[in-house]
Amino acid sequence: MSIFSKPSTDRPTSRIESGSPDSSMSVIGTGMRVIGDVESNGVLKIDGTIDGSVRSAQQLLLGKTGVINGDVYAVDAILGGAVVGTILVADRVEIQGTSSVQGDIHTKSIVVFEGGMINGAVRMGEALQSPPPLAAPKSLPPAQTLERSADS
Repeated sequence: MSIFSKPSTDRPTSRIESGSPDSSMSVIGTGMRVIGDVESNGVLKIDGTIDGSVRSAQQLLLGKTGVINGDVYAVDAILGGAVVGTILVADRVEIQGTSSVQGDIHTKSIVVFEGGMINGAVRMGEALQSPPPLAAPKSLPPAQTLERSADS
């Protein structure tokens, strides 16, 4: 046994168990661009750009370099970047001083820090509708084959 290793019983346990839905964290990094809808079961951290709707089962963290061009559905959202679209958040929205929202916000609770901008209607305390289901991917048309006529 090494002098630097501890027995496994002495190691601290993590606060989040690996099997829980909160354990997953997805990251869209700076410089990354996603075209299409994004869906996550846990925490979603966005520092890049998403051109499509965003659905996060737990928490959405939009960094100051993050951009969402589409609707947002989450339980909690902390927004530091730009959103162009409707925001539907079940519990709480936090608009940080670096954030810009171009669209309506529907939530139970909202915090707006100085410098944060909202250009749209804010509705609070109303029963939120569940987000519409994601559209099924469009199937590609069947491959067309060129048939040669017997004459050629």
